[in-house]
Amino acid sequence: MNQPSIVSVGTALPPHYVTQAEITSALADLWAGKDDKLALLRRLHRSTEVQGRYMSLPLQKYVELKSFGEANSHYTRAALDLAETACARAIAEAGLSPADIDSITTVTVTGISTPSLDARLVNRIGLPARVKRTPIFGLGCVAGAAGIARVSDYLRGFPSHTALLVSVELCTLTVQPHDQSVENIIATGLFGDGAAAVVLRGADHLPHRLRPRVVASESVFYPDTERVMGWDVKDSGFKVVLSGSVPTLVQEKIRGDVDRFLQNQGLSRADIRHWVLHTGGPKVLSAFATALELPDGALDRSWQSLRSLGNLSSSSVLFVLSEFLADPSAQPGDLGMLLAMGPGFCSELVLLRW
Repeated sequence: MNQPSIVSVGTALPPHYVTQAEITSALADLWAGKDDKLALLRRLHRSTEVQGRYMSLPLQKYVELKSFGEANSHYTRAALDLAETACARAIAEAGLSPADIDSITTVTVTGISTPSLDARLVNRIGLPARVKRTPIFGLGCVAGAAGIARVSDYLRGFPSHTALLVSVELCTLTVQPHDQSVENIIATGLFGDGAAAVVLRGADHLPHRLRPRVVASESVFYPDTERVMGWDVKDSGFKVVLSGSVPTLVQEKIRGDVDRFLQNQGLSRADIRHWVLHTGGPKVLSAFATALELPDGALDRSWQSLRSLGNLSSSSVLFVLSEFLADPSAQPGDLGMLLAMGPGFCSELVLLRW
């Protein structure tokens, strides 16, 4: 069967790790005198269950960013450094060299760059001049899963090729330090920075060890949900749009979506051993577990990633995927579901078989 394989995942994190308590304290100092907002800040930060996050700048430097342009200039520099590291790790883990890469796809939503990040990475890591480039912007949290699906579609058409998917998100650069809205407070307590790169190979290549193949994928778009998640682009940068209806959408939609998708493959949820889910937040993960009737422990890796790293937007599900690849307990024939949701509002379902 023409099923691409996921060969390796490389991850990278910026140098500055900050605890949730330190972030809450810094914002409390900035908002001194706003007692009602301070109580809300502390309550919402606790509710995210995030213990700390990696940031691309020292914490005190964020209030010094004076414009979108200044923040985006830092994004371009830091994003490339992280992406280069993640790519190098993924390619080395796969036992390949940059010359073996036929296609590079980049996904991001936290900064803009022209030439796009993939073009800059060609120069940074020495990809061949023939490499096919596909930059994707705007899919947000769903883009890690969507990227796996789109790259797999490409490899079905070119089964002898090797592809590189790169996700890099510097979510902390989008935070508006003086915005005391509920949406921004949640963002300051939830999102972190990181990058992940995935090497996938077409079916002509046989993996040297047990690795999941991409059996099938499906996209689901929910009409008239544009204001559930996204950005309002302001002079100060990206202002988060984040509706409290996301857990409700998960509860209402995801079970039917997953069941229909699996039924089309002659499967049911009971056949899935590994659940690779995006770390959307505690309410979202709980909604997934309830709606999909998952057994205890099924989402442990997603919960751990959320608590230690926060939500890394498109990179999160790839960080969780890297933990599954490192798990020696996976057996030949095991089935997995890689799943994320994001702006649109939409979901992306990817069926894996080890």
